[in-house]
Amino acid sequence: MSIRIDQIKIKPEHDSREFLMREVAGRLHISEKDITDLRILKKSIDARKKPDVFLLYQVSVDVSCNEGRILKNCRIKNIFPYKETRYQLKRFVLHDAKGSNSLKKRVVSHDAKGSNSLDIGKRSSDDADGEPSFDVNGRFLSDQKKRPVIVGLGPAGLFAGLILSEAGLCPIIIERGKPASERREDVENFFETGILVPDSNVQFGEGGAGTFSDGKLNTGVHDKNGRNHFVLETFVKYGAPSEILYEAKPHIGTDRLIEVVSNIRKAIIEKGGEVRFNTKMTRLCVENGQVTGIITERTPETFGKSNDTRNYISVDATLQESDNPQIESDFQKSDDSCVSNSAEFIDTDTVILAIGHSARDTFRMLYDEKIPMSAKQFAMGFRIEHPQSFINESQYGREAAKYLPAAPYKLAYSKGERGVYSFCMCPGGFVVNASSEEGYLAVNGMSNYGRDSTNANSAIVVAVGAGEYDLNDPLGAIEYQRSIEKRAYDLCQGKIPQQLYGDFKDNRESKSYGDFESLTKGAHAFLNLRGIYSPEIEQAFIKGMDFFDRRIHGFARYDAILSGVESRTSSPVRIPRDETFQSSIHGLYPCGEGAGYAGGITSAAIDGIKVAEAVIGPDADEF
Repeated sequence: MSIRIDQIKIKPEHDSREFLMREVAGRLHISEKDITDLRILKKSIDARKKPDVFLLYQVSVDVSCNEGRILKNCRIKNIFPYKETRYQLKRFVLHDAKGSNSLKKRVVSHDAKGSNSLDIGKRSSDDADGEPSFDVNGRFLSDQKKRPVIVGLGPAGLFAGLILSEAGLCPIIIERGKPASERREDVENFFETGILVPDSNVQFGEGGAGTFSDGKLNTGVHDKNGRNHFVLETFVKYGAPSEILYEAKPHIGTDRLIEVVSNIRKAIIEKGGEVRFNTKMTRLCVENGQVTGIITERTPETFGKSNDTRNYISVDATLQESDNPQIESDFQKSDDSCVSNSAEFIDTDTVILAIGHSARDTFRMLYDEKIPMSAKQFAMGFRIEHPQSFINESQYGREAAKYLPAAPYKLAYSKGERGVYSFCMCPGGFVVNASSEEGYLAVNGMSNYGRDSTNANSAIVVAVGAGEYDLNDPLGAIEYQRSIEKRAYDLCQGKIPQQLYGDFKDNRESKSYGDFESLTKGAHAFLNLRGIYSPEIEQAFIKGMDFFDRRIHGFARYDAILSGVESRTSSPVRIPRDETFQSSIHGLYPCGEGAGYAGGITSAAIDGIKVAEAVIGPDADEF
């Protein structure tokens, strides 16, 4: 048993592990030598009573003396016994009719053409007596479950894939974009040249949209089973800084997140999973309310350029070589719009749909396939920049700001007919062109791990819904979103339109920056942003800014820089699911932010874990 101590206050200028050890020993009335281990559980900043700013620590300690006696003698609040809650991974087990654990191994091989040949129930001579068979890593597979397919390699898809791989189910993950390192090259080239790769950009590719943001990991999800902490531990295991385990507002940063998500993907492959990049789902195959497979295609920009022939097979080869009549019948039923020389049928009864919030073509395909979905309310607006030093002093005070990291803020205004709030605040960051379609413009914020640029930026967004589109039309919100992005693009032919807030309020075009300049990745130009949104949304935005100025004096300063448009705050679509995490289509598992069940990296990852658990089933064994 360990001891937990809450509410340890330390002045920013005294922050060190040595000072923390002295404080803990004093609280427990023991010598520092009696503390055998000290772990920080949580660290936050209390700046509610400036200039008296403190760091607040929650720690657990192990001691060489009797814990019970210490707890009895320290009759003060904020000292408690402590036992860590750890997430338990699950392993898929098939129970036979007699109730015993009957484990059979599925052998997965690749034939000469690169197709997935699944020898169901293939067993070695050692298995003749019906005893379990394991691979060299101690994993096993059931012969009565087809390989699940995960569509999308964002946080939800990554963690669903990791859990399923640990369970021995060898998932196939398809991702329309590229590996993170190659994706970074495309993104940086887009910032410099304006040449967009439609399937490899800020929205699409390994790691999802969150990879090119701030890498924020704070979430409002409270999970008593330890999934939240498991997500953070997994990030640390694969390269993230260890302080994310206890920081109240943890972040990784784009520069480090790229390596972390790549390492998780490699772990999935090592554990038996398969990842196919540059591969997009073009059709979901359903028969009698049950998923029977998917049809995929290689994305046009990369097809024919890869040496990895296992990533695709031709339609002709499939029809000629397949021993599975289901594959032939599905291709025969397919129309020309979803079958090309790069198409492949993947036979599966389980599809985890983790497509993210920007896969508009996939939403359209699902709608055409009559998958139940609905439009939802979300929020849109502009991204705003301030000097980071101004934000630091307003949040911490001038003296404490010298010792503390770049300050975030969170603002909300709900007194009007429309809510207005800050979103995806990036301390020490950059505004980036986050477009994913030719002829349409969207912006986002991004920070590296150091958060060391001179500007802070955040989205200031206004709730939109029934006043802008028909909530009864499942694709109505997407079409409204696209119409706004089209207006923004047309203002200056793809450059990010910018305006000083004071000029926006006065409805005139800006001519130059004020006391600071924008830090923007991507071409940008001054234009009047008025008219992109309706007058009602513009007035709500201004009212919200006036209110925020009373919370952070100077927030509505004349030279605060607006960039348009912030339109990808959350998914404009919800795909309903039941208590088994399935759509009304059996075997289809809507998952993560794109399906409307998460709002950020950590919550999407947790949702991916929950969906993977549902796929594994309630009878799985913990290990």
